[in-house]
Amino acid sequence: MWALFLFFIGFGFTCVGAVSLIGYMNFLPVGMNFIDFLMFVYKRPECYMLPIGVIFIMLAMYKNPFGS
Repeated sequence: MWALFLFFIGFGFTCVGAVSLIGYMNFLPVGMNFIDFLMFVYKRPECYMLPIGVIFIMLAMYKNPFGS
């Protein structure tokens, strides 16, 4: 049961992080170069939710929830 809960938490974190990252990509057309964009994303805490969510999903998938 904890694996399913961990999967859903990871899925939520991944969605929040990906939506934030895609939203911040709107800064690129207004003159921000790619290095500045990466430095900006590096400082934003909600962008860290994407890799954390992927790690949670991978941990949840590693454990077989049915025990067979």
